[in-house]
Amino acid sequence: MSAADALMVAAEGGIIGDGRTGANLALGVGLIGVVIGGLALARVAGRISAGNARTGAMSAMTVGLLGTALAVLHLATSSGGPGTGNGMVGAVFAIPLGLIAVALGRRALTRSRHAERTTDRFEHERELGSA
Repeated sequence: MSAADALMVAAEGGIIGDGRTGANLALGVGLIGVVIGGLALARVAGRISAGNARTGAMSAMTVGLLGTALAVLHLATSSGGPGTGNGMVGAVFAIPLGLIAVALGRRALTRSRHAERTTDRFEHERELGSA
């Protein structure tokens, strides 16, 4: 099974469940991305010492894009309209949730790069001062 086929099966709800399963999957993936992005921002700010902020930021961006792609794919393949039980409303809510995860990941990545440059500059100044 190719990756495109796997995404199509996931967006359609797979073999189990009704039409809402794909939308619920997209919502869950988007929500996980938002949580990862929030934790990455907390790591950059120094509130959490466990883990790597850059890895968390990249993970949030990836998971957010995956959630958005699943939601868009579900919207493209679902029949009917809102209120028919096909999960269209859930997929519509999953799109901005995934984009929020991408934005949080991008913000954490930008802040981690800035913090890294600041740390490198201070270390360089210490080396020059001690020489």
